[in-house]
Amino acid sequence: MELMPRFTLHRPETVQAAVALRTAEADSRYLAGGTDMIVNVRRGIEQPTALIDLNAIAEMQAVAAEDGGLRIGAGATLSRLGADAALAAGWPAVAEAARAVAGPTHRGYGTLGGNLCLDTRCIFYNQSEWWRAANDYCLKHRGSVCHVAPGGKRCFAAFSGDLAPALLVYDAEVEVAGPDGRRRQPLSELYRADGMAHLTLAAGELLVAVHLPPAPAELRSAYAKIRVRGSIDFPLAGAAVRLALVDGRLADLRIGLTAVGPSPFLIKGVDALLGRPLDEATLAEIKETVRRQARPMRTTTIKPWYRRRAIGALAAKLARQLAG
Repeated sequence: MELMPRFTLHRPETVQAAVALRTAEADSRYLAGGTDMIVNVRRGIEQPTALIDLNAIAEMQAVAAEDGGLRIGAGATLSRLGADAALAAGWPAVAEAARAVAGPTHRGYGTLGGNLCLDTRCIFYNQSEWWRAANDYCLKHRGSVCHVAPGGKRCFAAFSGDLAPALLVYDAEVEVAGPDGRRRQPLSELYRADGMAHLTLAAGELLVAVHLPPAPAELRSAYAKIRVRGSIDFPLAGAAVRLALVDGRLADLRIGLTAVGPSPFLIKGVDALLGRPLDEATLAEIKETVRRQARPMRTTTIKPWYRRRAIGALAAKLARQLAG
């Protein structure tokens, strides 16, 4: 087992204090559940001089109704969100995504903010120090070549958080705090399609909370993912589907994907299906639309072509189930 390096541990009680600590020490890192961060520290991928424990910040743990919607502190654990009755009633895909993460112990420690800010993953990056050194490292960390696509200068490590696509289909917003104060922005603006720098957060900025708008009663949603094992594993591909039917025809349709690229995203062009019955022809079109826009690369041990075909089938399956 690799040894932990020496570091200073801070435990601030306010968001402002946490941001001040992070800004003052460039090589520090925020720490919530640590289910991903601590593994990267052990492997030498992250080498912080200080960790800033966020678990004593009360506002980041709170989950409360807000103008018909919901404000969820970024420090709320995944197990708590998976068991939250209000979340399951109004935004079921989000609760399902929380329950789908890893195993019970991971969900007991892992947090909403940690899952949304999860580092991108790749079979050439998430390895031990000796393994990475033997491959002359990679473009994302200490190397000069992306082993997934050696001919280019772009990193294709995949984002694999479960909650992002479920929140995207509900137009969630995030609350961010930084040295210059706080702001709210669409969750979609938190990400960019770059495996090396997939988050748009500036130095020192902290994800404080997620804001879910009111969800009309007629909306139905679900989340599911494909993985090698039924627990523990990160998704090979994941999909969230939100829809509404009026007189048997699609009145609303949103599809969000994860683990098939460097960032989570919403499928484009599904508005063209509105007004149509959710019959076999429409389900086939949903499947092909998702497959065309999903572009997984060789970041896992499973072939990209399989993940692309499987995610299309999964999205169509969820739509069929939601239609009853």
